[in-house]
Amino acid sequence: MTQELTSPSPAPQAPGTGRGPGWWRDAVIYQVYVRSFADSDGDGIGDLRGARERLPYLRDLGVDAVWLTPFYASPQADGGYDVADYRAVDPLFGTLQDADDLIRAAHDLGLRVIVDIVPNHTSDRHPWFQDPVLARQRYLFRPGKGESGELPPNDWESVFGGPAWTRTDHGDWYLHLFAPEQPDLNWDNPEVHAEFEAIMRFWLDLGVDGFRVDVAHGMIKAPGLPDIGHGAQAQLIGAQVLPFFDQDGVHAIHRAWRRLLDGYGDARGKQVIGVAEAWAPTGAATLLMLALPGSAYLYQGEELGLPEVTDLPDEARQDPAFFRGGRATGAAGPGTDTESAPDGVAAGGQDGFRDGCRVPLPWSGELPPYGFGPGGSWLPQPAGWGGLTVAAQTGDPASTLELYRAALELRRRLPGLGDGPMSWAPAPDGVLAFTRPGLLCTVNTLGHDVGLPAPGTPLLSSAPVTVDDATAQLPGDSCTWWAI
Repeated sequence: MTQELTSPSPAPQAPGTGRGPGWWRDAVIYQVYVRSFADSDGDGIGDLRGARERLPYLRDLGVDAVWLTPFYASPQADGGYDVADYRAVDPLFGTLQDADDLIRAAHDLGLRVIVDIVPNHTSDRHPWFQDPVLARQRYLFRPGKGESGELPPNDWESVFGGPAWTRTDHGDWYLHLFAPEQPDLNWDNPEVHAEFEAIMRFWLDLGVDGFRVDVAHGMIKAPGLPDIGHGAQAQLIGAQVLPFFDQDGVHAIHRAWRRLLDGYGDARGKQVIGVAEAWAPTGAATLLMLALPGSAYLYQGEELGLPEVTDLPDEARQDPAFFRGGRATGAAGPGTDTESAPDGVAAGGQDGFRDGCRVPLPWSGELPPYGFGPGGSWLPQPAGWGGLTVAAQTGDPASTLELYRAALELRRRLPGLGDGPMSWAPAPDGVLAFTRPGLLCTVNTLGHDVGLPAPGTPLLSSAPVTVDDATAQLPGDSCTWWAI
């Protein structure tokens, strides 16, 4: 999903980077899923204080900025992306003072701080939605179809599965592109625009360096909210312009925020906007991504090579998509009365989704919770993660963690690598090769070794490379950086 990244501040430079106001062009940004990063108080849930205590690890890893997932006051129906108060910290994660302490500590370490902002929808517990008059002005309510309005206003489906409309006790319907607890805002209302500009100013005043905009392509809906007229709507996302995504009106919102940030405060430096995609590659794909021009995004745990956890017990699941995906066949969701449900429906409908990549990080030790905190962990960690902890991988030259550390150190050390020019180079079939300032990157996409004239001195590789008599053997499915 394409999202906007807006950064107004040239915060203190990370040690040795030498990057100025254009830091975003080649920054390495590390996404912290706060709930699963580090727990300071033993309740099994990561928090802002825990994240602050682990900031030196991120500095030493070599990243430039920390992107924090939502920690705002929320009923947590969707992992905090259902916000009830954008100016308050949820007690699960700490206090506003904890947020201030984290931002200051990050700046002291030369790290910038980016926070998530969620403008497409709020929680249904937001004061606006709780007020019947304000709700119908600032959210998308419509009368239903059918003789008595018993049918949804259109055929739109939720991204999480099931209809995108919920009927109220008053008989009308409200739109929610995600969970029913996340009603979509009405961005035709100028009060919505004013509120989010005020929210941004609040966090900028606290010292944050930028915003990652959630569902940046979804705030504007097509006039009249027309039917899509197709089945399997989820398969159309990304394949065509839908009446609720990628409407031209979102650009006006982004431009307004650009003007706000450009004129914000004194001595704030040059402001910038970038477009980011969150992608969590490992091994050969990691070195390829870090060698390409532009900024790079790391999701917590990918530097440890953590696998997707695919065998979480159903009773531990919390992702609303897991439950809503099966509603068409009777699967239960949050708040559903499972006592009267048919056998098997409480197991939910869809495998995978987000819970599997949100399992708390392993920091040290041989047994769960692997140093995550003084208590347990809100999602169960696999029993075999002892060898994947930060402590176990630190200092091991064959580990994924040390590969990331070496790659990020080289990326900082080679001038122009992040934002410099790129040129394709000749290579055998099945091998990609391109040059960056001072470096050539080769990627063997085949499942077997490929020989080629050694293009230079090997600097770093995702698998052992041999060079004999000026001929290099590239292992299958590997990426290598060469000094040229």
